[in-house]
Amino acid sequence: MAAATEAAVLVGLGSERNLPVVRLAAQEAAAHGRPLCLLHAFNWTAALEAPSIAGPRAEAEDLISRAAEVAAEVEPSLPISGEIVEGAVVATLVRRSESAFLLAIGDAGMAACGDCVPADVPAVQLAARAGCPVLVARRDPPPQGPVLVGVDGSASSLGALEWAFECAARRESRLLAVRVVEPEDGTEDPGLLVELVARYARRFPSVPAECHTIRGDPGTVLVEQSRSAQVALVAARGDEPWRGMLGAVSQALLYHSPAPVIVVRGLTGGPVDGA
Repeated sequence: MAAATEAAVLVGLGSERNLPVVRLAAQEAAAHGRPLCLLHAFNWTAALEAPSIAGPRAEAEDLISRAAEVAAEVEPSLPISGEIVEGAVVATLVRRSESAFLLAIGDAGMAACGDCVPADVPAVQLAARAGCPVLVARRDPPPQGPVLVGVDGSASSLGALEWAFECAARRESRLLAVRVVEPEDGTEDPGLLVELVARYARRFPSVPAECHTIRGDPGTVLVEQSRSAQVALVAARGDEPWRGMLGAVSQALLYHSPAPVIVVRGLTGGPVDGA
């Protein structure tokens, strides 16, 4: 992992609509043995336009307080801190993500928007630019299905696979690894995915792992598979994991998956168990 052992799970708080994000982030923080940091980016421009500057500041403090109560209800022993920071939301969270273990943020309802998702939605910008994995939560709770991960064999997808195994182990869930072969690609080779998953499965013997190689459009297939998943993981971009870019598959999951999505970035998958 790129993050230091004391790095926190960071939650971007914008409004009360983000409280479901807090619940999910608290569970992730407790599962990984990390503290939880609740952060609200305070907009001074909006505050100066209000009848009183004290009003927006008090609302921000109240939001942090209520979010902390929600997190404590979910995980009573979890170390929780709150912070109000002056600055733009995306820029602030990108900067703070450099030292975070995981960044959690709401999707602003984009999973229900069909094809009308604007590129400037904070969740999309953060998934493309953050320095750590990004958890994008949905408004509705997911089913208690498997942990889904898309694997294409690239180094970045192996990072997502490793994270998915850890996620499944901590959740005591099964893992569903899916490799999608596009129709024009003649090399289906289902044994490739089985071999890749087996490398990591040795380290996580308690995790039941299931492998499926499916022919079709990768984004469409993974979105469909995610409908029964408790969380879906994917690398930011399979072949070019650079900052500021999202691949078509990660975008499809972010925009259309009903399940929470973890875009795994800031990590690099490598050989495991001598492979």
